[in-house]
Amino acid sequence: MKITRRAFTAAVASAIAAPLADIRIAKGADKVVRIGYQKYGTLVLLKGKGTLEKKLEAINYRVEWAEFPGGPQLLEALNAGAVDFGSTGETPPIFAQAANAPLVYIAHEPPAPRGEAILVPKDSPIKTVADLKGKKVAFNKGSNVHYLLVKALEEAGLIYEDVEPSFLAPADGRAAFERGAVDAWVIWDPFQAAAEVAVEARELRNGEGIVPNHQFYLGTNALVDNHARAVDVLIEAISEIDAWTKSDTATAAAELSPSVGIPEPILVKALERQSYGVSSLDDSVVAQQQAIADAFFKLKLIPKKVTVADAVRKHKA
Repeated sequence: MKITRRAFTAAVASAIAAPLADIRIAKGADKVVRIGYQKYGTLVLLKGKGTLEKKLEAINYRVEWAEFPGGPQLLEALNAGAVDFGSTGETPPIFAQAANAPLVYIAHEPPAPRGEAILVPKDSPIKTVADLKGKKVAFNKGSNVHYLLVKALEEAGLIYEDVEPSFLAPADGRAAFERGAVDAWVIWDPFQAAAEVAVEARELRNGEGIVPNHQFYLGTNALVDNHARAVDVLIEAISEIDAWTKSDTATAAAELSPSVGIPEPILVKALERQSYGVSSLDDSVVAQQQAIADAFFKLKLIPKKVTVADAVRKHKA
């Protein structure tokens, strides 16, 4: 299954149309940091806490926020110049880099392999990943769970072509899962936690031992090259929200639940599986990303080889 740049763009165009309509793109407004975020992750927690705005205001910047259903859609917006900064899992940057997006890896969070999983209905006869052979599996194409599925199938002695992919964004995936239109759903938190709580979805396999599931912070070349101070302030704010959430998960969930729109019990469950401690990419993390890129090229899921190290932020001595 080969994905061209045109196909990559077309696949996400409809998904990003609504969010992009709400983004104000002020040409020449070089004191605005436009941040793309998803339903869950450190950035949505940072938005809910409201501390970033004050930090950026102190250096004469302001922030604009735009929500996206998944990492691929967010990075397509970044490629289109509609956002400057965002956070995704491991796989979306690989697809975006293969599509020549002007992205830069700025930082990452430690591994959180339990924060994504292959789910099946609680009464499903499917007991192991090997039982997925010939089954219909829903997941967001190009997202972190895309790689989880590849590696889980490999571990079970299957290949990617042994399952029937159903490419669905999280909300559509949940609907298909609940009505029995798919046999399994590969998804990340908080959608994972929500399905476990609301419909007692059963975890078939999470990422432990097969994928690290890093969260990456990415920006455009223009942001990193021309607004380095704003980037540093942004990472500093993320580090602070990380420390706060890690120190008291229950309080963080209670305080943020209304603003992020996630019920408190689900938020607690998801936050307990999240990792904390933002830092720059080291050689081992770059190597892990490169392994994903190489695997996807071998499977013909991306049209060309990519070199992850070429897109990592270079810090001045």
